[in-house]
Amino acid sequence: MTEHAVVIAGGGPTGLMLAGELALAGVDVAIVERRASQDLPGSRAGGLHSRTIEVFDQRGIADRFLAEGQTVQVAAFAGTPLDISDFPTRHPYGLGLWQNHIERILAGWVGELAMTFYRGREVTGFAQDDSGVDVELSDGQSLRAQYLVGCDGGRSLVRKAAGIEFPGWDPTTSALLAEVEMAEEPELGMRRNSFGIHSVGKVEYEIRDGEVVYTEGGTVRVMVTEEHVGATSEPTLRDLSEGLIAVYGTDYGIHSPTWITRFTDMTRQAAAYRDERILLAGDAAHVHSPVGGQGLNTGVQDAVNLGWKLAQVVNRTAPESLLDTYHSERHPVAARVLRNTMAQVVLMRVDDRIEVVRDTVSELLSMDEPRERFAAMMSGLDIHYDLGEGHPLLGRRMPDLDLVTADGPLRVFTLLHDARPVLLNLGEPGGLDITPWADRVQSIDAECGGPWELPAIGAVTAPTAVLIRPDGYVAWVGEPTQLGLAEALTTWFGPLTAA
Repeated sequence: MTEHAVVIAGGGPTGLMLAGELALAGVDVAIVERRASQDLPGSRAGGLHSRTIEVFDQRGIADRFLAEGQTVQVAAFAGTPLDISDFPTRHPYGLGLWQNHIERILAGWVGELAMTFYRGREVTGFAQDDSGVDVELSDGQSLRAQYLVGCDGGRSLVRKAAGIEFPGWDPTTSALLAEVEMAEEPELGMRRNSFGIHSVGKVEYEIRDGEVVYTEGGTVRVMVTEEHVGATSEPTLRDLSEGLIAVYGTDYGIHSPTWITRFTDMTRQAAAYRDERILLAGDAAHVHSPVGGQGLNTGVQDAVNLGWKLAQVVNRTAPESLLDTYHSERHPVAARVLRNTMAQVVLMRVDDRIEVVRDTVSELLSMDEPRERFAAMMSGLDIHYDLGEGHPLLGRRMPDLDLVTADGPLRVFTLLHDARPVLLNLGEPGGLDITPWADRVQSIDAECGGPWELPAIGAVTAPTAVLIRPDGYVAWVGEPTQLGLAEALTTWFGPLTAA
């Protein structure tokens, strides 16, 4: 039986990001992925929100994505655009980039690290005990791991086999999404009718003078809302043809589908993100309508929250109880995504009364304060983990400030490239002594001019020191004394003698 410290079921964006985080910490990690290669039929989901771009920047890989995507204002609520160009971040925008490219770039990064792939196989079952998990694969092979993480999608076998409940709401809308060839040039753009919103667009396009210009011919991306909800069979080209005819009066001679899928607004969340040595992340932990483009982004950020915590437990620098904070921090984040997507689905329904409400909400969102609050939510820049009372920075993302150090200028995010925590001392050099944790936490003396600002909050008082977790969130804010520092170091990065 082959052994690994951590086995991840599923090699999509969430699984890849988690593998990268664990590998950076020197953990022996393996991904089990049913696809024989990272190739993904069709473009699938598209778009990265600002906070996810920041997360990639924290690992020094944001430029890989920015080089291939199109920076645009992607944040929106129920179709109302939310401009974040005035937000205090190096990335006051989203990135238009299809999931197949996102996965390819992530896989390239992970491939540079020490990890193992089991491709063309699936996890079919497991049994956990006090010391680990026996994982069964579809080819009959068995793996032994200290922990198993289910990143295997909304129908997660890992979640089901662990007996973790998945409460929520059944779908009220259903749509077909596909990429096909068409014999005729279609009507591009969006269309509404009595039962929903529909769209047709080209996969291949160019940006000229800020405008999207589509090429003639080529693959067409189709989204058709179905008149009736409840189909459970795999969608076919005939289903898509009938859907197009019902809306456009023609199917434009569709043929040669790259892929066809059905998505709904089913909204569910795992009751627990952890069952002893089994953990869940991404769609395995939460599913919802794709409106707002938050699913992939939430999953990647799940992975970044879990990765450093699981690595410390595996490496025995922190007690197993640290893993409980994964659920307590990330469950509320996804619960809010579920709520805002349900609200958006209702607001986007084709109904005269709903349209009045939608127009009213849109008017409100044109005002600065509501726009900032909702844009910060949709972009992921306002996430706040409850770490107690204190400075506004506590539990929030650390701004990527320009620092001056003895070794020259650098950015805060540069300090996080190796996924190691940082104690940033902005007061008297050498004024903070963390010698007992020196093997786990970087200590940096620096100066920082300029304002400290948080999205939707504004300017905050410049602290004398901050303790930054590997995921980029602030675990402690210093005053002129070290009050609470040792406690924070112990809580997040383990006691002097790990339990």
